[in-house]
Amino acid sequence: MTYTNLLTSGKLNSHLAEIQQTAQRRMEQIVAQMAKAQGATEELKASDQMKWVGLMNNLQNAAEEMVLAELIYS
Repeated sequence: MTYTNLLTSGKLNSHLAEIQQTAQRRMEQIVAQMAKAQGATEELKASDQMKWVGLMNNLQNAAEEMVLAELIYS
């Protein structure tokens, strides 16, 4: 659907909300999977917080790029 069709039919806001929810769920899934694969555990968080925060920030950014490419830009 195009922007104009969604806007004139009154479905734009609900469509955008649905996309936002889908993107958020997908990001959470990707971050959880990548964190497990990269070893971002609670033990790491307790022993080296700065390393854990840096790793999680990197994972969050990577997941965001993936979701944008997958859901938004496609």
